[in-house]
Amino acid sequence: MDAKRVTELSIIANRVRKNALCGVYNAGAGHPGGSLSIADVLTYLYFEEMNIDPKNPKMENRDRLVLSKGHTAPALYGVLAERGYFPVEDCATLRKIDSYLQGHPVLDKVPGVDMSTGSLGQGVCVAGGMALAAKLDKKDYRVYAILGDGELEEGQVWEQAMFAPHYKLDNFTIFVDNNGLQIDGDITKVMNPTPIDKKFEAFGWNVIKVNAHDYNELEAAVNAAKVCKGKPTAVIMKSVKGKNVSFMENQAAWHGTAPNKEQYDQAISELDAKIAELEASL
Repeated sequence: MDAKRVTELSIIANRVRKNALCGVYNAGAGHPGGSLSIADVLTYLYFEEMNIDPKNPKMENRDRLVLSKGHTAPALYGVLAERGYFPVEDCATLRKIDSYLQGHPVLDKVPGVDMSTGSLGQGVCVAGGMALAAKLDKKDYRVYAILGDGELEEGQVWEQAMFAPHYKLDNFTIFVDNNGLQIDGDITKVMNPTPIDKKFEAFGWNVIKVNAHDYNELEAAVNAAKVCKGKPTAVIMKSVKGKNVSFMENQAAWHGTAPNKEQYDQAISELDAKIAELEASL
């Protein structure tokens, strides 16, 4: 990927972060930390990789994405808005009683959402079912799912880890957001899921480790998944919780806490500065 496109995607991702924070701030509730850590992979998939059409969200042969860590819906809404599924201004209505943008994605309410999620572990299982359906129906769409590393503590994630290789779902790619923190703190102290890569390898997955904030590494991983035949791919993404907001980075306290006005203003100011710097380099 050329440097200009990397810069363009980085600008979009920081706009996605702003959209996510706008929603959480106006709601007075939500999950900013993990939303910021997945903004880059969402941006890459929706703007560079997936076969989708915002004007036809239910296009039969579209690629699917399931946000298994459904509490980071602010980031998903942020990228869908930037991609043109609905107005960016609607992100500010997150969790409002009359809004279609609720705290977790809802399949029949939000354009571009492929599965209702929230109960951790369930989304990735549905995503595997979608991938199997594509195989049975002889369709060529691909299915992607994004999981949190804390979500790996859910037993049914490992049922899916058996299921996908058994059915040779090479049209299925999962991204594990390995930011190392969950609501109760360090994942290795709460319920240690490491080594994540070796565990998926043991179940028969094609495993790739990347920097979650490097578009060239994300692109290489997705391309490698597409040429890998006979097994699903697990992309283990080393990420930064609260990415690009100085006081949120690597702080478990921002897992599910809304910023106050002063904090929100500072966060938006930092993101605006990053966007301006990136735009100036084009």
